Amino acid sequence: MKTIMANEQTVQRKWYLVDGTGMELGRLASQVAAILRGKNKPNFTPNVDCGDHVVVINSDAIVLTGRKLDQKLHRYHTQYMGGLKEIKYRKFMGEKSDEALYIAVKGMLPKNSLGRKMLKKLRIYKSDKHEQTAQQPEVLQLVRR
Repeated sequence: MKTIMANEQTVQRKWYLVDGTGMELGRLASQVAAILRGKNKPNFTPNVDCGDHVVVINSDAIVLTGRKLDQKLHRYHTQYMGGLKEIKYRKFMGEKSDEALYIAVKGMLPKNSLGRKMLKKLRIYKSDKHEQTAQQPEVLQLVRR
């Protein structure tokens, strides 16, 4: 039995549509990252981008459990002296829920050029309207725990 190693020419890419309504942020991000990486395929190869395209809709309806909305902070730096900014996730999810999911998925992918290539296959929309109807994405039901 031969081991099959995937390469750029043999990878078959699909489009998936994921609805974020009622999903928890971390659980959704981990499952989306696995699809982007290609871990759901039998010919997964760690050094090749063999993942699929993912379109996430309704990112405004993603939830955080417990008291994370009031305790968790989004931190960023303006690159000026003393420029560390902190925003509570209640405000951050209200204004930029798509960016919150993007940051969560980005943290779960490899930190190199391969991870940046995988991240380009992710599209996030705040409502149920999306621009990828021509690609005919397959609706994917993710596990809700």
